[in-house]
Amino acid sequence: MRFVIVTGMSGGGKNTAMRMLEDVGYFCVDNLPVPLIEKFMGLLMTPNNEISKAALGLDIRADQAFEDVMKILDKLRQNGFVFEILFMDASDATLVKRYKESRRMHPLCMQGDSRIEDGIHRERGILAQIKKQADYVIDTSKLLTRELKEEIDRIFVRNEEYNNLIVNIVSFGFKNGIPVDADLVFDVRFLPNPFYIDELKYLTGNDKGVQDYVMGFPEAGQFLDRLEDMLLFLIPNYIKEGKYQLVVAIGCTGGKHRSVTLANGLYGRLRDKGNYGLTISHRDVK
Repeated sequence: MRFVIVTGMSGGGKNTAMRMLEDVGYFCVDNLPVPLIEKFMGLLMTPNNEISKAALGLDIRADQAFEDVMKILDKLRQNGFVFEILFMDASDATLVKRYKESRRMHPLCMQGDSRIEDGIHRERGILAQIKKQADYVIDTSKLLTRELKEEIDRIFVRNEEYNNLIVNIVSFGFKNGIPVDADLVFDVRFLPNPFYIDELKYLTGNDKGVQDYVMGFPEAGQFLDRLEDMLLFLIPNYIKEGKYQLVVAIGCTGGKHRSVTLANGLYGRLRDKGNYGLTISHRDVK
C-alpha cells in the first residue's frame, strides 16, 4: 500500500498534483476533516482492501487548525503507519501573480482585511513544520504542466530516486534585463552575433542554421564543457544543502540567438545526468 499526503502552499499546485495522481491510478480524497484522517488510513490498511495506491490532500482551506493535522500524522507514524508527504510550493511572487490572474482571494484573506502577500506569509509559517517533514518538495514557480507531470511520474509511477532540486535553464537578452530570480548568470556575448548575418537575423537559437553558426566557433563548445563541469559539481552540493530551485541564466544581447543556442545545448547535456528536475525556457523568444 502506497499512501501519499499532498499538501503545500495555496496556489502551489496541490489540486493539479492530485488530479495527476488520480490519472495514474491513485485513489484521491481531498480535505478530510482531521478526526477522519486516522480512520480513513485505517480502512485503507485493512487486509481485504483492494486499493493499493491512495493520496490525501490537506491544506489550510479546511476550517481546522493545521497543528491538529500534524498531531494526527505524528500519531499515525508512531502507530506504524507508513506514508509519504508531497509538498507543493512556489515563490511568493509566483503565488501573488496566480491569485491576481485568477481573481481569487487567498484563503487566509477571505475577510478582505489583509493583502495577498500577508496571507502567503502567514501560510508559510503555518506550513513550515510539515514542509520540513516532506519527502518531496516540488517548486512549481517555473514548471509547465507537462513538466510537473514528468516530476509526478518520476516519483510516483516510475519510482525513480528523486531529489527536490529543480534546475531551470533560462535564456535571456541583456537589453531586457537580467532575470530577477537568476541564481547563476552567464554572459555569452563573447561569441559572434548571428543577428548581423542576413539569413540568420530573423531566426532564433531554436533553428538549425543559428545553432550551426554559433556552435561552429570552438569557444562555444569550450564554454559548454566548462559550464557543464561546474554545474555537475555544484548541483549535488546544492541538493545537499536543501536547495529546491536553481535558475541558470544564459544571456546575450537580444536573447534570441547565442543564449538560446547555448541554453539548449546545456539542457541536452544535463538532461540525463542526475535525479533532479530540469526545465528550459527562452524568456525573450516570442
